[in-house]
Amino acid sequence: MSTTPATPLLDTVDVPADLRRLEPGQLRQLADELRAEMISAVGTTGGHLGSGLGVVELTVALHYVFNTPDDKLVWDVGHQAYPHKIITGRRSRIRTLRQGGGLSGFTKRSESEYDPFGTAHSSTSISAALGFAIANKLSDKPGKGIAVIGDGAMSAGMAYEAMNNAAEAGNRLIVILNDNDMSIAPPVGGLSAYLARLVSSRPFLSLREIAKRLSRKLPEPLHRAAKKTDEFARGMAMGGTLFEELGFYYVGPIDGHNLDQLIPVLENVRDAAEGPCLIHVVTQKGKGYAPAEASADKYHGVQKFDVITGEQVKAPAKAPAYQNVFGETLAKLADSDPRICAITAAMPSGTGVDKFAKAHPDRSFDVGIAEQHAVTFAAGLAAQGMRPFCAIYSTFLQRAYDQVVHDVAIQNLPVRFAIDRAGLVGADGATHAGSFDITYLASLPNMVVMAAADEAELVHMTYTAALHDSGPIAFRYPRGNGVGVDLPEVPQQLEIGKGRIVRQGSKVAILSLGTRLAEALKAADQLEAKGLSTTVADLRFAKPLDTALIRQLMATHEVVLTVEEGSIGGLGAHVLTMASDEGLTDAGLKIRTLRLPDAFQDHDSPDKQYDAAGLNAPHIVDAALKALRHNSAGVEEARA
Repeated sequence: MSTTPATPLLDTVDVPADLRRLEPGQLRQLADELRAEMISAVGTTGGHLGSGLGVVELTVALHYVFNTPDDKLVWDVGHQAYPHKIITGRRSRIRTLRQGGGLSGFTKRSESEYDPFGTAHSSTSISAALGFAIANKLSDKPGKGIAVIGDGAMSAGMAYEAMNNAAEAGNRLIVILNDNDMSIAPPVGGLSAYLARLVSSRPFLSLREIAKRLSRKLPEPLHRAAKKTDEFARGMAMGGTLFEELGFYYVGPIDGHNLDQLIPVLENVRDAAEGPCLIHVVTQKGKGYAPAEASADKYHGVQKFDVITGEQVKAPAKAPAYQNVFGETLAKLADSDPRICAITAAMPSGTGVDKFAKAHPDRSFDVGIAEQHAVTFAAGLAAQGMRPFCAIYSTFLQRAYDQVVHDVAIQNLPVRFAIDRAGLVGADGATHAGSFDITYLASLPNMVVMAAADEAELVHMTYTAALHDSGPIAFRYPRGNGVGVDLPEVPQQLEIGKGRIVRQGSKVAILSLGTRLAEALKAADQLEAKGLSTTVADLRFAKPLDTALIRQLMATHEVVLTVEEGSIGGLGAHVLTMASDEGLTDAGLKIRTLRLPDAFQDHDSPDKQYDAAGLNAPHIVDAALKALRHNSAGVEEARA
């Protein structure tokens, strides 16, 4: 799908030390070749494209000016770091991106010394870079902390918490604000580029510090006037004042694709005696690749694609994506219920809230990368009688756990949590896997926790959540497409805490939660073929448990298996606790819990990940046979 471009200059650059031996006049050619190589690589593997294209020149400039890896370069989120990977010794592996055993789609400490900090969730870079800067300061070692953070990531409170604490780092901390989407700055031109070079220079920084000290001794009106003059000179009307108040020297905006502007400003800031400094760089997402520039999302995340046409290779969908089933169902429910509203934290299309927003724009809220705010905002809406749905990925909801506990569960407010990307997520790996939400939610008093076995169940659970006004409720569903069942014309309100028998047997009982149900049914077929009559139950609820159903199955079966796409402490733990409390194991009942391993699993295809986790049908069969203390041959003999 992609051609390998000619890259004679890039071929001479394996690590940044090679880059720093080039003449400044060669950097433009290097950036062009680096962009071509990245397009070719992502065309082969798929992955994040637009964000990396937007920082090609910035990547070259940073590694050219700063002494990486001694200077610690932290890319916020990390999905824009593909060009960085290519010129930091990983080009030979760049076409293994996001493949099993290949390079991570994000920065990763174990992958390279040029990745000093693992990033995949947003808004952590300034805190981490500050940690590097202060550590070097305390140990009297050279080396700066450099954070590259996007304007979207700047919407998270954590970025400001870090900046508020940054003054102590002095000139060892540099923050690059990569403004590529929100247009918080006017177009940049020659005059602003000249001012950026001027205000980043050592004479101007020193002069400003002297002027500040002098102006503080002036009468208040003159002090204010002097301050305004300084602000005006730096073009601070578009945002610099805020950063100054947080203790930063603000420089910018500058054109992030113009190396003649970038290099001198970065050199000035590198050599400045004052700090910390914030450089406002304006870039274009998808820069240099026409299909990405023309796309609404700038080809943020792509499948494999044809480099010439930009056409992406997508397998025909056999069933609708879970996120779209949720979004469309919620939009229909809101047609007749004016209390329903939807909240997402910068992921409207990823959660399906974009479908809701199209139908009900006045009741849809994208709060930016601010999960803590999203949850408490939803709690406020619920307290005032609305029916809020807080749609957040499982892995991102982790960031708002205190708000879930303190602002929702303790007050028993009916916030509905639609938890996308539950379970393992394939190419995004451990940082985005929804491994822990069953455990961290089902441990909370007042919380109801559901898991959809298929897309039809998701319709029912969305409807059930809408009608649940007595407290908080959560329902989880995976990334990707459903299993192909028909969607119900009329949704059903599920009885809280009640599961269902999907297949009746007598010897082995499989208690499934979520989309492992399909594998549980396959396992039941294989066990039946070995003479072991098997019941399969879809519990639907991790909390409250269907204690009557579980009690009955434990009383009538020799082996009970629980199967879930979650970590230890989830469904299996709750079932074992119930069995222990009620003495259900005293007569020799065998219980086994199948769950995700106590490890962070690397990226791979989802099926291979679940195979490694031991959660596919053969593993369920094996667990049943081992519990019965005989192998399949023994079963066949017993059957005979």
